[in-house]
Parts: sequence; C-alpha cells; structure tokens
Amino acid sequence: MRYPAVLKLVRSLCLAGAASTLLLSTAVFAAADWAPSKPVRMIVGFPAGGATDLVARIIQPKMSAGYGKPVIIDNRPGANGVISNELIAHAEPDGHTIGFGHIGTLVISPTIQKVPYNIHKDFAPIGLVVSLQNIIVVNPTVPAKNLQEYLALAKAKPGAMLYASSGSGSPGHLAAVLLESMTGVQMTHIPYKGGAPAITDLIAGHVPSFFAVISTGVPHVKSGKVRAIAVTGAKRAEAVPDVPTVAESGVKGYAATNWYGMLAPAGTPQPIIDRHNRELVAALKSPEVIQQLKDQGIDAAPTSPAEFAKFIAAEEKKWVPIIKKSNIKVE
Repeated sequence: MRYPAVLKLVRSLCLAGAASTLLLSTAVFAAADWAPSKPVRMIVGFPAGGATDLVARIIQPKMSAGYGKPVIIDNRPGANGVISNELIAHAEPDGHTIGFGHIGTLVISPTIQKVPYNIHKDFAPIGLVVSLQNIIVVNPTVPAKNLQEYLALAKAKPGAMLYASSGSGSPGHLAAVLLESMTGVQMTHIPYKGGAPAITDLIAGHVPSFFAVISTGVPHVKSGKVRAIAVTGAKRAEAVPDVPTVAESGVKGYAATNWYGMLAPAGTPQPIIDRHNRELVAALKSPEVIQQLKDQGIDAAPTSPAEFAKFIAAEEKKWVPIIKKSNIKVE
C-alpha cells in the first residue's frame, strides 16, 4: 500500500462522520419523542368558574392522559389576562409551562395600553383552542325583554345603563363598545376581574347588565336567574337557540366573537411545541370534549401552531383599527 497514512486519515474521518451522524440522529429522535418530566403548568388568566377556566378544566383530563403527567391549572387573574400572559412570556421555555391567550391579551390590551410582553416576540403559538360568542344578559328586574327595549332604556338616560365585563379591554368590553358605536347609545362600563365575579354581582342586582362570555351566562339563563337579550356572533348559539343575534335584533352587520388559544414561552423547541399541539388537538377532537363545550355554547377550533399564528395576525388586522377608532380606555 503506497499511501497508508492517507488511508488511515480517510478511515478516521469516515468513522468520525458516522459517529456525528449517529449522535445527531439520536438527538433529533430524543427531541421528537419529548415528554414532560414533571407536571405541566397551565396558566389561566381568570378566576375559577370563569369561561377560560371552564375550557381549561374540560381539556385538562385528556391532556393529562396524553402526557402521562398531570396538568395543573394555575389561575392568575387580573388585568384581563395580561398578568397571566406575562407569566407565560417569562417562563422557562422547557415545555412545562403553557397557558391561554385570547383576543383581549393578544389584540385588545396591546392596542390600548403598554403590556409587559411583545406578542410577536415573547410567545410560541401552540394552537387555537375554541371560538365562542358573548351574550348580553340582564338582571330579571331590568324592564327589557329584547335588544331594542334594552337600547331604548340606554337611550332614554345616556350613561345611566351600567354594563359589566370581565375586564377593561376584554372581548365583552369590545362587544359593548362596538354596539355603542353602531347604535349611538351611551352606557357606562363596570370592569370586573373575570366573568365569575361579574355574573355573581349581576344575579345579586349590583349591576343591571353584563356582556358575558356565553359559557358564563348560559347556565344562569337556563336557570332563570338572568335574562338573555342577544348573542353577539354572526349566528345563534346551539346552547340557547331561542336567543337572537344582535344583527337579527336590528343592528345589521354587527358581529363580535371571542376565542382562546394556547401559548408557550418563545424559545420553546419546536418538537416540544408539536407535542403540546398534538395533545391539544387530540383533546379537542374527543367526542366527549366536543359535547361538553357545545353544552356551554362553545365550539372546539383546533389548529396547527402555524395556523394559529396566522389567525392572530388576521385578528390584529381586523380589530386594531376598530379599537383605535372606538378610543377604548383602560379603567
């Protein structure tokens, strides 16, 4: 052999290359097979009993079973979910912290105030979770049986009609502002730290009306504790099919819907995001989960991470000009 040194070098390089390929393949395989090594914390920005919490608790058992580890719901109410989204944004991107974002935290609040996160840089979208309407409900003592009577009361005494929402800049707040702008009525906003305390005060008569997430209002409509005036979506809700939409009630072209999506901190590796999405989608496609959501007037809306990112961008484009024109203020 005339070139033993060259052959030896070539053989060494080949062996080294094969070893590197094996290590890389092993690393990729391990990442693709990611599973949580401890309980997964699911941050919810509203109190127990509210709509976001309800959705979280409906999907929690299926996701826990999928991971093989418990999913622990961590309620962090305040500032219409901004506090919880700050916690998600600043969490360790190791897959063990996820949480909910919605039109309030990802579109409305960043438009009307300074928030402690950047929606384009601080989050990794996992997937859209649900879409849902708001429902306008009143205390039974309010002398309004439909939307036109409700608007007539508001027009008779500008500013005297009080309405609750789950927080300043919440979807319910935006739905009310849109109604005011399209009808010329003037009402007074009473923001709460979530839907649960707002519905409690509505039932007690401390506030006459409430632009509620539909799942918060429906059980009390069915029990007769509150009266439904209208739903805010483009079509009637299956949970309360006798309640007309705002558009059907005379405000043509009106529609305001809500949605929740799941987020992880930016920097979370893609295989981990994909695993979270896989468990989320599996939960949302479960017939049991679909029915539980429908019973509350909520529609499962599973997407891929990329589809959810595009959806957020589209919602920004749609709503930001309306929010700015309406001059919504943080109260």
